[in-house]
Amino acid sequence: MPRLVKVAGPAVLIAAALVAVVLSLAFGGGATAPAIVDPGPIVRWGLPITKTLVNLAVGLTLGALLLALLALSPKERAYARALDVAAAAGAAWTIASAACAFFTFQSVYVQPVAFDDSYGQAFGQFLTQIAAGQAWLVMMLAGAVITVLCFAVRHQLLILVTFAIGVAALARLSNEGHSGDSSTHDIAATAIWLHMGLAAIWLGGLLTLVLLKGTLDRGRLVIVLQRYSTIALIAFIVVAASGYVSAAIRVGTLPNLLTPYGVLVLVKVAALLALGLFGAVQRRVLIRGLGRSEGNGRFWILVVAEIAFMGIASGVAAALARTQTPLADTGTSQLSDPTPAELLTDKPLPPELTPLGWITTWNLDLMWALIVAFGIFFYLAGVWRLRRRGDSWPWYRPVLWVVGMLLLLWATNGMPNVYEQFLFSAHMTVHMVLSMMIPVFLVLSAPVTLAMRAIHKRSDGSRGPREWILWAVHSKYATFLSHPIIASVLFAGSLWVFYYSPLFRWATTDHLGHMWMTVHFLIVGYLFVQMLVGVDPLPYRPPYPLRLLLLLATMAMHAFFGLSIIESSGLFLADWYGAMGRTWGDPPLVDQQAAGGIAWSVGELPTVSLAILVALMWSRSDAREAKRRDRKADRDGEADLEEYNRMLAERGARD
Repeated sequence: MPRLVKVAGPAVLIAAALVAVVLSLAFGGGATAPAIVDPGPIVRWGLPITKTLVNLAVGLTLGALLLALLALSPKERAYARALDVAAAAGAAWTIASAACAFFTFQSVYVQPVAFDDSYGQAFGQFLTQIAAGQAWLVMMLAGAVITVLCFAVRHQLLILVTFAIGVAALARLSNEGHSGDSSTHDIAATAIWLHMGLAAIWLGGLLTLVLLKGTLDRGRLVIVLQRYSTIALIAFIVVAASGYVSAAIRVGTLPNLLTPYGVLVLVKVAALLALGLFGAVQRRVLIRGLGRSEGNGRFWILVVAEIAFMGIASGVAAALARTQTPLADTGTSQLSDPTPAELLTDKPLPPELTPLGWITTWNLDLMWALIVAFGIFFYLAGVWRLRRRGDSWPWYRPVLWVVGMLLLLWATNGMPNVYEQFLFSAHMTVHMVLSMMIPVFLVLSAPVTLAMRAIHKRSDGSRGPREWILWAVHSKYATFLSHPIIASVLFAGSLWVFYYSPLFRWATTDHLGHMWMTVHFLIVGYLFVQMLVGVDPLPYRPPYPLRLLLLLATMAMHAFFGLSIIESSGLFLADWYGAMGRTWGDPPLVDQQAAGGIAWSVGELPTVSLAILVALMWSRSDAREAKRRDRKADRDGEADLEEYNRMLAERGARD
């Protein structure tokens, strides 16, 4: 049975995926010859088929790496086998990506293959200068690097870096394919990235378990399956949410579900629902009975069936990327009379911002919406686990956490996400909220302490969420970044480096830059606030006088930064904010001065609150120390004072 499952699992996956992609292409017309320029049937059929193989190889690579990181111990044979699987899958990733790059080039070059200089130069320019070619070049390089690293290293930290390389390569590729019209490109690209990444992890993890079956005894297999089941449940939720967003952007209305593209979407939804049902049965029934021989066969039959549906979903997804969407992908260059805002941002200029609009204006950023939802759920689940076993947890900490997370949701999905590309003041608002306000709520809710108390400790040598959090807190990198001087310099210096360097333009004009900006200012703000008033453990926490000194210095830097923007006579990103064509609101320079006022005033309010908190903590610390000394004096009759007086008396007698 084990050998049969090992062979049947990959064979069923590849067969189901290839059959699904061929049938879907035939039904949806994704491989139909175009009316004007036909690259040929080999290219028309070869591109989606090789894209399917890329999806399968990426899934197996990332799934094997994630199991090594979260479910397996470096001491066991299955860990090394998982990395071998990842290395082999990485090699397949590289080869399939190279084939996709070639077919993609041929689909636009539309010339016979020739082994001469002109063809080679054209292919090289495609890979280095055209966005689609650059994406596939990144995929090829990522696959090659992952293959080498999986063969060469076994340390979990380097495996984490390897996994991050694969995820980053998928982020680059997510900008290709059907990404919606120009106004929804950012939403669509994020949804594609989440969809591809989590579907890959879901598929690859299950297939890796099939390939590892012979290296794990039955008891150990049950434990690893339970850990994978948690990952699969999270992946199912993210894949379902991102798939819905992607379909809504491309399908639009319910009648469009009857189009070929809509029907293929429904087929993919049906496969996803079947996978969810398989997962529920697997978690609730079959894993529990896996230790009994009578449940062993049924479990692996269900796994092979689940893999088959994953292959169907992968094949349909590859065909959908070549199928005409009901709503056409309309770029700015295709608009008859684009506005200046559309030329710059690929989005129409929003209406004038009103006081009510600060609350009622929203624009979905799926990644941050999911982070907020999972963050609230896992925190409250941790509190519930503590309360269920009789441990106490202050009531105000969950309140602070929820408030901080909802504030993060507003900063990434609310008004700032709509207006920050058009108004410098909106951009500065989200900056101050991310770095000055949200970290205060999150730090005071003590999430690391909660995780240490609520998450079960592992004793088998593997690293779960608790172990990775402990590593992140106690690593030499965290020790360096959380040092009071370093944290303060990062917090205050980021203001000047960001706004007076090309980073500001990158974060304003590029979606990837904007994501980096959000993560960066959240982290540096969290480190700074944690150093000042944090409850969670730190390698070194400065004394209270130094905390107040650093805080006062930071307040001065913030005030000086805000004043420098207010008094500036030149416009930041003049070819962007000054060329937006707004007919409402303040002129760009006045809006920039308002942004300086936000950096000065709004940024100082949390700082003053932090100063008050530090002073209160200092006072309470002194009060606790005084009480401790009083209790000690009551116990030993002030022996220290009597010893000190005796020493002085002896010195006086000698004199």
